[in-house]
Amino acid sequence: MEHVIQALGSVFAIQTLLFIFIGVAVGILFGAVPGLTAVMAVALFLPVTYGMSPGVGISILIALYIGATSGGLISAILLKIPGTPSSVATCFDGHPMMEKGEGPKALGVGIVFSFVGTILSILALMLVAPNLAKVAIKFGPHEYFAIAIFSLTLIAALSGKSMIKGIFAGVLGIAFGTVGIAPVDAAVRFTFGTNELKGGFNTLTVLVGLFAISEVIKTAEKIKSASKDEVAQVSMKSIKGFGFSWKEFREQLPNCGLSSLLGVCIGILPGIGAATSNIVAYTVSKKRSKRGHLYGTGVIDGIVASESANNAGIGGALIPLMTLGIPGDAVTAILLGGFMLHGIQPGPLLFTNNATLVYTIFIAMIVSSVAMLILEFYGLRIFSQLLNVPKHLLLPIILVLCVVGAFGINSRVFDVWTILVFGLVGYLFVKFKAPHAPFIMGFILGPMAETNLRRGLMFSEGKFSGFLTNPISGTFLVLALASIVWSAASHYRNSRRDQEMLVVEDEE
Repeated sequence: MEHVIQALGSVFAIQTLLFIFIGVAVGILFGAVPGLTAVMAVALFLPVTYGMSPGVGISILIALYIGATSGGLISAILLKIPGTPSSVATCFDGHPMMEKGEGPKALGVGIVFSFVGTILSILALMLVAPNLAKVAIKFGPHEYFAIAIFSLTLIAALSGKSMIKGIFAGVLGIAFGTVGIAPVDAAVRFTFGTNELKGGFNTLTVLVGLFAISEVIKTAEKIKSASKDEVAQVSMKSIKGFGFSWKEFREQLPNCGLSSLLGVCIGILPGIGAATSNIVAYTVSKKRSKRGHLYGTGVIDGIVASESANNAGIGGALIPLMTLGIPGDAVTAILLGGFMLHGIQPGPLLFTNNATLVYTIFIAMIVSSVAMLILEFYGLRIFSQLLNVPKHLLLPIILVLCVVGAFGINSRVFDVWTILVFGLVGYLFVKFKAPHAPFIMGFILGPMAETNLRRGLMFSEGKFSGFLTNPISGTFLVLALASIVWSAASHYRNSRRDQEMLVVEDEE
């Protein structure tokens, strides 16, 4: 209790609370602006914390992390542009709800379940961190390969009505993911003599191009005059609270619980992160839901799954960092630097040697989550008014922000050209009605699968049997096979049902 009381005194000091609210606000801004990320926010503020006490400094960095992760939902819903990679799946149902005039409700759902997902991940961090981390640390190349393959089989559920187009998009994503220096043997692939391509394509530039630039092109194509877009007109007078009922909240709790669990578990695994967890959670939610056929048309279920999972990944990523000293993603890698900057070494001894700091982090996370909920609730009215800005004014601003964000990643003009190229790819996807999600999954998980396949074969002396005899990887490969069979059967049933409906319509 002595450590808890000291931690409470540290976090609830006026100065610390002010810093936490500022950190959350800045994080939301970084998350909402396409091209800016939680990684940038935490990295930029790392030197600012140098002269502060460890508890206050790390609390600010945690606040930035939480705010930026949640902030991505704002542009994902309003503009169909994921502010961060962790908000990709939020676009799938968030923007269709906005187009139906339910933008404020979509924002309210996203905000509330971002908060719930974060709180659940904090509980996981506090209660089961050591045990979960012990399991995660046992994962090697065999396990990571099997998880990647299992996740790739979920492409079928994100393919929409055309399985062929979904598989094509996924394979194309894997192909783009192979550009650059190959893992393990460092062979140069598909660079065509261009030095910039040796490093491959940055995930953020691909996402900004695929969603943001393509959306700008598509919207600009539809604009016939400089008047306000009629679809975007939203009145806040009829919105009460967060825009959805208590009944809808209760109905979504199982969906939120499962998605948060997935977010925590995937967050624990180093190198995967929220960019994958939100899509995986969305896919799993779609498969198990009775309303799965409505996903992508504008239902709150999809937003709940995505936002619960990506925010739950925060606590998940902190579990291996605090218990083992191993960062779970890029943000926690910077947080590791923050710990070391203040002379603290994360690991098993952190909980005994710096117990007060541990409780300070737990309490700071809870306070940051509440600050996020408050700031986004009162900002809900402001965010919604963005919908009423004439598109001929909004689109150029978005384009400039995307270009600045892309250039700011590595200070390379090449990244600006990258977002334009992938913007064209995304626009072609729209024209040919090909889904974006399988491309993103292929691009992110393809290199992961390849790298761990090659490493696993090296461990097994070139024998693939090592992937099957390993209990964890073998289980995931069996699940992958079951997922393929289930998806194929579901697709066949849906095709038969559609054909029967057409026959009935023709007879009538």
